[in-house]
Amino acid sequence: MTTLIHPTAAIHAGAKLHPTVKVGPYAVIGAQVTIGPDTDIGAHVVIDGQTTIGAQNRIFPGACIGLESQDLKYDGSMSRVEIGDHNLIREYVTINRATDAGGVTLVGSHNLLMAYSHVAHNCVVEDNVIIANSVALAGHVYVESGARISGMVGVHQFVHIGRLVMIGGLSRIDRDVPPFTLVNGNPAEVRGLNQIGLQRAGLTTDPQVYRELKQAYRLVYRSGESFSDAVAKLAQGGSNDLVNHFSDFLRAAQQPDRRGLTPGRRRVVRPSTDDD
Repeated sequence: MTTLIHPTAAIHAGAKLHPTVKVGPYAVIGAQVTIGPDTDIGAHVVIDGQTTIGAQNRIFPGACIGLESQDLKYDGSMSRVEIGDHNLIREYVTINRATDAGGVTLVGSHNLLMAYSHVAHNCVVEDNVIIANSVALAGHVYVESGARISGMVGVHQFVHIGRLVMIGGLSRIDRDVPPFTLVNGNPAEVRGLNQIGLQRAGLTTDPQVYRELKQAYRLVYRSGESFSDAVAKLAQGGSNDLVNHFSDFLRAAQQPDRRGLTPGRRRVVRPSTDDD
């Protein structure tokens, strides 16, 4: 089968496209681009730089991938964008290559990046992430698997967003967001556990595991313990992988090279009546 390229597309002779790749009208693909099987490139898409895109992605009209970092420190050094498989990259999404020589901007697999969202230089977006319309990830943001970022959220440089987080629309995220939590507001605040997200991910099927995660959340945000004391207690050894990940994230966020944690509503409640 020959590559399904519209006659108006401009594809450099050095680009490496699998024969099953479809390329729409007026798309532009640069010399160092590699695109895997069954990926569909829409009209007016621009893909440039040292960019690798995997299999069965759909890239919608107007998206721009692999263009230079918008960081003023970028000096033209060779850097990369790497994108996995089965992603939906909607209209006018921008994904910039890294700033530093040899650096990489990474997008994993099975993600949905909605229209006008921006993934800046040196970001990492893991798997099964949904980034809604007009979300802007600044440079060096890390988004763990399963996160949901609602529309028009702005994320500050070097912020780390935890696994299965749900961030409400129009929020300002300028500090790390603990995994498994619901966050919204300007300034943003942790509101509770993302129970629906955990349920959809199949992580509530074991009542004991889910109960232990709720207990860990209560210890940090509902027990009246100081934050440092609560985190220290969690660090003594979690009872399951979810609790361990929650604990490890909280401790890492307190390191000097991190931006600190998004605050939460820390109040005392009766353990038998609070399920968040």
